[in-house]
Amino acid sequence: MASILGVGEAKKRFSELMSRVAYRQERFLIERHGKPMVALVPAEDLERLEHEPPASKGLLAAVGAWAGYEELDKVIASIYQQREKAQDRPVVLEN
Repeated sequence: MASILGVGEAKKRFSELMSRVAYRQERFLIERHGKPMVALVPAEDLERLEHEPPASKGLLAAVGAWAGYEELDKVIASIYQQREKAQDRPVVLEN
């Protein structure tokens, strides 16, 4: 977990913070007026982040999360069965 510092404190202690990041693998989040602005992280973390594919967002992330789930068809069938029993609206099955 990153330690949070204000920009003024980070300026005063920059050399110390660099050493702690480089040698102890610590991480720091620098805020300005209470808003996170930048992070000090080990160079290895930055290199790893730059080589990772960007994370999917929204519906694409949900689809990706289900990709390896082998029982997805059973779960969907169960949902349709439960909906068919519901009285509040009809269920239309599309093939």
